[in-house]
Amino acid sequence: MPTSKQYTYKDSGVNIDEGNALVEALKPLVASTFDTQVIGGIGSFAGAYALPSGYKEPVLLAATDGVGTKLRLAIDAMKLDSVGIDLVAMCVNDLICNFATPAFFLDYYATGKLDKMLALEVIKGIVQGCKQAGCALIGGESAEMPGMYHNKDFDIAGFAVGIAEKSELEAPSKVQAGDVLIGLPSSGLHSNGYSLARKVLFEKLAMRFSDKLCERKEVQNALPHIDSDKNLLQTLLEPTTIYVSVFKTYKHLIKSLAHITGGGIIENLPRALPKGLGAHIYTEAIPKQAIFALLSAHIDLKEAYRVFNMGVGMVFAVARENANTILTETNGFLLGEVVQGSDITII
Repeated sequence: MPTSKQYTYKDSGVNIDEGNALVEALKPLVASTFDTQVIGGIGSFAGAYALPSGYKEPVLLAATDGVGTKLRLAIDAMKLDSVGIDLVAMCVNDLICNFATPAFFLDYYATGKLDKMLALEVIKGIVQGCKQAGCALIGGESAEMPGMYHNKDFDIAGFAVGIAEKSELEAPSKVQAGDVLIGLPSSGLHSNGYSLARKVLFEKLAMRFSDKLCERKEVQNALPHIDSDKNLLQTLLEPTTIYVSVFKTYKHLIKSLAHITGGGIIENLPRALPKGLGAHIYTEAIPKQAIFALLSAHIDLKEAYRVFNMGVGMVFAVARENANTILTETNGFLLGEVVQGSDITII
């Protein structure tokens, strides 16, 4: 009588050896993000990070996020080298809005069948994002879950921790009517609004990844002098800008910050203003981008400003006398001003 088969984890679709090979391959990448505060290396049950000296009342702040359906496009195109930057950006850009300097980052990568080379492409982007943000990648997790994800599908999540002085958390309360709003340009859609963008671009307009935005009549009408020849895929997968460096340079001049993500300017800017204050936003000052010109031709403009960043990735509220310093030394632009009332008025 034949003996029954003795099953292994690999028979169920989980390859332990591939997971171990991934860990070994990523160790030098991860180590390249370490600073002097990192204790130990990769492979322990938890990452260790020593609090830096110099803080009077240090406060730890944490943020978590994903990349959303931008990941669907990256997987469909098998272009995975930049979504890791997006992942870091979405977390650290939130941290600085609470005046926290990013310290370390962790990631979570879940897939149906682990492919070491594909996972490494993603993690290389995470490493690059951490370097841009000046934070250490001190840990992560890869999960192989057959039955949960199919084919080459996967999902990623990120977790960032930063440090701030307790007194800095009160800075936004100092914003007052008459203060200036400085916008920092986005690098496109960043990582929000892709479900609507995909519906318009691929379902309604039947566009292809290789289509040039500059050849669309909607773009030519709105931006007759456009000279960009990026195709649709390049535009949609442009990585999210990380604003940590400019924040650290001008933190002493900034009263509050707003990361313009899902909800756009209309819903995110109020989070950076005290109760009883609103803003006038001058849209003509925003640098024009082809992707927003195209989408706006097929979406109600008010809805567009509620869903997309529309070219504004970060907003600083500063005293009027300090605005010129930032405007002349960065690529920032005068976006608007703080006013009495609670409305965000798009002008």
